[in-house]
Amino acid sequence: MLKQLDLDKIAAGLAPWLRGKFPDADDVRVENLERPSLGLSNDTALFDAVRVQGGQEVRERLVARIMPTDRFVFPEYDLAQQYRVMQCLAKTDVPVPRMLWFEEDPSILGTPFFVMEAVTGEAPSDVPPYHSAVGMCFELSPAERARLWWSGIEALARVHRVDWRGVGLDFLGDPSDPRDAMERELKVWLDYFEWARDEEPQPVLDAGAKWLQENLPTPARMTLCWGDARLPNMLFRDLEVVAVLDWEMAFIGDPIADLAWWLFLDWNHSDGYGIPRLEGFPSREETIARYEELTGTKVENLHYYEAFGAFRFGAIMAKMAQIMRAAGIPMPTEDFASNNPCTHRLADLLGLPRPGA
Repeated sequence: MLKQLDLDKIAAGLAPWLRGKFPDADDVRVENLERPSLGLSNDTALFDAVRVQGGQEVRERLVARIMPTDRFVFPEYDLAQQYRVMQCLAKTDVPVPRMLWFEEDPSILGTPFFVMEAVTGEAPSDVPPYHSAVGMCFELSPAERARLWWSGIEALARVHRVDWRGVGLDFLGDPSDPRDAMERELKVWLDYFEWARDEEPQPVLDAGAKWLQENLPTPARMTLCWGDARLPNMLFRDLEVVAVLDWEMAFIGDPIADLAWWLFLDWNHSDGYGIPRLEGFPSREETIARYEELTGTKVENLHYYEAFGAFRFGAIMAKMAQIMRAAGIPMPTEDFASNNPCTHRLADLLGLPRPGA
């Protein structure tokens, strides 16, 4: 993660690097460098790029997404792919920040990074969850929460309407067989689970892995999938989505996987934490109906993909528990790796006893 000392080093590395991007400038400085939040995979640094040219000072607010070096939630980080995805999406009606530069040379900051324009907006909170009695969503009226939610669902529908071949996203995969595509995506997460787990027994995740393989559906259609579809990965301004962020899990596959992930993460941010949903947020049934209206399609196999979502996040929680244990961070329970909201939800979906019950 980006410690204060790291921020100083980042500023020292970025300034001369940026001078190379503005060769006609008389001076280039990095100011107001800060770390807004900690993500699961990439570190983020916001800063002002200040350049003096022809006696005029130009100030731009930029964002550096930096590949982490001291914690590994995922076995691989294809930062270049994330950059390319957002470059391609700039040709669509999906709002994304403007990509500026990708730097693979680790000598600049010690690890690869890319720089994009900062977008003015606010994201609902992950921690504490956005259904908590604090924060952006709590401060909204019920009607405003509904507007926020529907704007997010409309943005998700736009993702699924992208002509992904037409904008050059076929590097994510160009499957001829929809079922093969989802078999490959499932294998990504089965392999991840095997990589993430340790010696602690995982009865629910093991059962989930078996069930997912035995019940894999054939998708009705194939689209660009965001992979991490949730409110906290969106920036809002005036209750409208102005940026869709965090594309590291993007793939070509069944869009219902995204909708299910959205619904599962909303459950996790409320029932998963033992708190009620805030008044005004549309219900699950209303959300499904609106998504069908926006896409002109029928939502099928949602139960399967909700189980898939719970399995995916459960595997991530297993890895996060390892990281927390190694860092000496207290966990809610000693068996948190196998006994957490994700495994509870997966157990419920599969008709199994909850861990610890």
